[in-house]
Amino acid sequence: MPPAVARKLGINLRSRKEGELFKWFLACLLFGKPIQQEIAERAYAQLVSAGLRSPEAVLCAGWDELVRLLDEAHYVRYDFSTATKLLEVCQELKQRSGTMTNLIAQASSARELAACLQEFKHIGPVTARIFTREIGPLWYGAHPSSRKRARPTRDHAVGKSRRR
Repeated sequence: MPPAVARKLGINLRSRKEGELFKWFLACLLFGKPIQQEIAERAYAQLVSAGLRSPEAVLCAGWDELVRLLDEAHYVRYDFSTATKLLEVCQELKQRSGTMTNLIAQASSARELAACLQEFKHIGPVTARIFTREIGPLWYGAHPSSRKRARPTRDHAVGKSRRR
């Protein structure tokens, strides 16, 4: 997947808003499977248009609804396993960090974030790499090994973007 896919999907990562970060995470979970990019994009659009823009919304939708939405997007080869994956990852995210913002802020570099993501059941190196490729430069700076820790500010909590 080429860089700037988040922007192509209409996700504004520069805003650092929780909803945008979660939408990117959701997209990466779909792109992490060996499936055609167009189908993954369609599945992402289907889930977001159904209002699944937070871990809570995914969990409330439940397995049957997730399978239905994935099938509508022709994400059929992995529909059952992906529905299970989405539910388990969202539950684990809520238990570990509460939010994507908290998860990202707990890491001091893109490399550390990738390692943290891979501790989740169902998240491997491909999904972690896709996620951090676009999050890393925005959150930790241009260099993947940067040790600069980005902490959420009051502005992030109220959804305002902060320019570097």
